Amino acid sequence: MIVAHYLHRLPANYDIGLIRERAAARGSLWNDTPRLFFKAFLLREKGRYGAIASSYSSLYLWQDADAFAAFLMDGRYRVVTDSFGRADIETRFVLEARKGPGQEARFALLEEAEIPVDADLTAAFASEIDRNRSRAGAADVVAAVIGVDPRRWRVIRIVLSEAAPIEGTPGVAYQILHLARPLLHLLPGDSC
Repeated sequence: MIVAHYLHRLPANYDIGLIRERAAARGSLWNDTPRLFFKAFLLREKGRYGAIASSYSSLYLWQDADAFAAFLMDGRYRVVTDSFGRADIETRFVLEARKGPGQEARFALLEEAEIPVDADLTAAFASEIDRNRSRAGAADVVAAVIGVDPRRWRVIRIVLSEAAPIEGTPGVAYQILHLARPLLHLLPGDSC
């Protein structure tokens, strides 16, 4: 699996209503996308949940590299570049992804952490997977993902949740405007 995330910073005077309309109009177009576990249309709105500026972004959990490549090549990403320009797409290899008992994802929390240079990678990854499984079991969690960037040796912890993040929680909080979830049901959950 591959997690992909890109972000577009918005001008200070940008009408956030346009982003909400875009997510509402385009969100359902992703509901049946092959080899896509989920796509979250994300918003950081200045002054809310710790945001000092506004941005619009997308977060994907792809089944495999071929699915991600198809997205880049078949014209779906062109819709983004035509509106906002070409963004840097951060990609991570997924160590584990799980669905949780939550039903309606309203918030996403993304937290990056360094893997210390002297860390035993096997132990570090096992610890992150255990942490992810524990987090995925919380009543408000819709999905939890742990990914790794082996170039910079960092992990990304992603939690899609029904509940707003508690102030002071590490990570970057986003409002989820729409969550397309074509294959989310195929992720392992509490019963696994």
